[in-house]
Amino acid sequence: MLIRDGKIATGLHIVATPIGAARDITLRSLDILAGADLLAAEDTRNTRRLMDIHGIKLGDRRLLAYHDHNGVKVRPQIIEALQCGASVAYVSDAGTPMVADPGFDLSRAVIAEGLPVFSAPGASAVLAALCVSGQPTDRFFFAGFAPSKSSARKKFLAELAMIPSTMIFYESPKRIVVSLRDMIDVYGSDRAVSVCRELTKKFEEVFRGSLSEVFQKIEMRESIKGEFVVVLGPPLAQEISQSDIDNALLEALKIMHVKSAAVEIAAKFSLPRKEIYSRALVLTKK
Repeated sequence: MLIRDGKIATGLHIVATPIGAARDITLRSLDILAGADLLAAEDTRNTRRLMDIHGIKLGDRRLLAYHDHNGVKVRPQIIEALQCGASVAYVSDAGTPMVADPGFDLSRAVIAEGLPVFSAPGASAVLAALCVSGQPTDRFFFAGFAPSKSSARKKFLAELAMIPSTMIFYESPKRIVVSLRDMIDVYGSDRAVSVCRELTKKFEEVFRGSLSEVFQKIEMRESIKGEFVVVLGPPLAQEISQSDIDNALLEALKIMHVKSAAVEIAAKFSLPRKEIYSRALVLTKK
């Protein structure tokens, strides 16, 4: 039991903070914040504000700043506290599963020391977006952030083309338009997508439709703000003949090397890249 008689068990407790509304925090998370011997957070100001909202006093406990710039210095302090039998609450800065969050390195370091790590489940932009997207939820693949450069992003997207499930991406307001454009180039304009903006916050929006429809809706905006979660529906079922593949390959081979052409056409038709590459080699020899 992680909480017994008001005492928090020894170990690192990952507390999922709200991604918008402060009331989205769980009762168990509040118990951990109230009872842990030591608290650590990427942004201590946010943690203090959250505790104030819920009437939790810090008292004489320490609240350590733990972030990418001081992790090497602070991690040993946290591990030493755990080894001495303390309970430590790490407050993730924006929900879980701690994507691009310093808590990831902390949890790995604690595990490497053979010390217990617990999770207090809570807010997650991935799951919130999936729930409101209208896309299939029985299987999904979380792809995180795509590369910032278009060429690398297209290669990254093409490598995911064969995954037969809903896919979820994080994206910034600066790149959401170009990322959707690249998805159209790689996956086709008709693939279903839901783009979620500012989830759980005052100006939450969800754009649903085909890639081309949603791209047009967002591109026409005068200003684009907030954090985005892109939920891409599974690949479309399609009847593909060998002549369709050959014609597409021949067109691609006019402007690309064999490998690049194979990657693009395999992604376009959601077919194995090795199979398309072998066919491209045959066509180049004819």
